[in-house]
Amino acid sequence: MKRNMTAFLTVLAGLILCAAAAGAQTKGKLPNDLRGLDGPFDLGGALEPGVRHYVQATEFVHIGFDGKRTGAETYTVKLRVVPAALSGKGGDEYTVREVLLRSGDGETESIPELAGWSYIYKEIEGDIDEEGQIFGIPHAKFQNLKTSRGRNLGGVAIYPVYNSFVDFHGFCDVFARPMKGGAGIQDLKTVGQAIRHAAAFSEPPVNLGEGIKAGSVFRNGDVRLVFKGIGLVDGAACAIVGYDSGESTLKMIMPMGADKDIVTEGGSEYVGDIYIDLATRWVRKVTLDEFVVTETRLPATGQGQGAGQKIQSYTVRHLLTRMVSKEEFEK
Repeated sequence: MKRNMTAFLTVLAGLILCAAAAGAQTKGKLPNDLRGLDGPFDLGGALEPGVRHYVQATEFVHIGFDGKRTGAETYTVKLRVVPAALSGKGGDEYTVREVLLRSGDGETESIPELAGWSYIYKEIEGDIDEEGQIFGIPHAKFQNLKTSRGRNLGGVAIYPVYNSFVDFHGFCDVFARPMKGGAGIQDLKTVGQAIRHAAAFSEPPVNLGEGIKAGSVFRNGDVRLVFKGIGLVDGAACAIVGYDSGESTLKMIMPMGADKDIVTEGGSEYVGDIYIDLATRWVRKVTLDEFVVTETRLPATGQGQGAGQKIQSYTVRHLLTRMVSKEEFEK
């Protein structure tokens, strides 16, 4: 009996070794109808020339620390892009069709002064121009704006609109386009591969006009990109590239009177997916979920008083950017 058990175990071990060897020989191989999915892919290739249209919607959801929703706002931006190869202006020409705002279930408002506005986006070293503007987006355009209902959008109130443009270029041009002198989308060649992006631990400024002072900054965490797989968007085969900002922090300084400031500090992490058309290299869709916890410190109001009031908040952002047809864009 003991001899038989020894023989059985010997045969079983041999079978396991054979199976392991067979598995090693077939590892990484795909069925014939899936060949090509193992790469390598070139996600950093040149864009196919052509005019493109995008709609981006960002929802801010405010949640109390009792878990209840306390409010929400949605900002929608429609952008038409003529790539540098066609614009003849040294960069990609963006034209705004409209910017829409909606608070909760209220009426949708627009910002008439931004409708029809055009600007040129081009890659610059460090993404900050000589005037300290991120992506070269002019701060002056976002000063003293009014909605279609006559509501003033000054100071902090305009920042989510401005940041919609920053988000668009951050995802579609920084994460989804090759990085010069640093790790980027061009380094993702096979499904499952992950990299630390050149934007990791960067500190882009978030100051804007007179409402948000210099010294305000967003500090990215350990930003990673991962090539998740291949999917379809509107019938087009796309690379699905996931991103994660890591543990990030922020600081915003807002003036309150001649010599006092309101200071907001907090932490953030944003994650999402970018869908890149494998045939044209254009971004077809972007998703984002961001989770932000902050504490705002108000200055003391009376002479001789200590620190002012502290306000804590929790906000979740959901973003969806879509490439759309010209017909949908112009509705």
